[in-house]
Amino acid sequence: MNINSAKLIYFSPTQTTRKIIEGIAQGVQIVTVEHVDLTPPDARMQKFAGIHDELAIIGSPVYSGRLPIDFISRLRRLKGNGAPAVIVVVYGNRAYEDALLELRDVALEAGFKPVAAGAFIGEHSYSTNYTPIAVGRPDVEDLGKATAFGKMIREKMINIRTLEQTGSLYVPGNFPLKELRMLSDISPAMQEMLCTRCKICPLVCPTAAINADDPILTDKSLCIRCCACVKSCPAGAKTMDDPRIKQAAEQLSVNCSHRKEPETYL
Repeated sequence: MNINSAKLIYFSPTQTTRKIIEGIAQGVQIVTVEHVDLTPPDARMQKFAGIHDELAIIGSPVYSGRLPIDFISRLRRLKGNGAPAVIVVVYGNRAYEDALLELRDVALEAGFKPVAAGAFIGEHSYSTNYTPIAVGRPDVEDLGKATAFGKMIREKMINIRTLEQTGSLYVPGNFPLKELRMLSDISPAMQEMLCTRCKICPLVCPTAAINADDPILTDKSLCIRCCACVKSCPAGAKTMDDPRIKQAAEQLSVNCSHRKEPETYL
């Protein structure tokens, strides 16, 4: 099969997943690439064109070993129409647990045919100067491996005539899926004296949790703690100072300091 065009489909609040997806696409040597960014809040209601005769590269971050609920609901708005898909999860150097298995099944439900899968590492959302967790990842080495993975995908697709030849793609994970336990009523705090009212944080928030007119205000019930606002604030006014998050970050910084490497499945 010749794949000359691709749709890069991703949920990437801090841009780590997007970098990996783009690296894979580079390795596949796609001629025509279209981005389908499921991160902005308007993706919740956006109408997407169906996917036909092209490769889909689908990526999501991992939150507590599972996929973000917002990403799942937005991905289900797409129609795969039997298109081949590369599924990718990006996690913060702890573990991706059932996320890749979950993504495979959600992609199948949406009409895609998974032909390859990968789990890559990105800087953890809770990483700070005081609690570093996979800082700067994906780095040059990670992106090189993403491109190499893309080249392997290209070879696989060239050597098959029909998708039926690929069979069912194996990925690790367990049924039932790990119970999703997310801390509630927590959001990054705003240090008002530092805030310049640049309003970048409402723009990068994937769930519209931050008030667009007054970025001091955040709806904690909508916050998914992706920390996009924290990492994008030029003044350092946004901080995740909840003691529960700080404790988790400290533990992760100690227990997950050993560098993990990407895992791929073809």
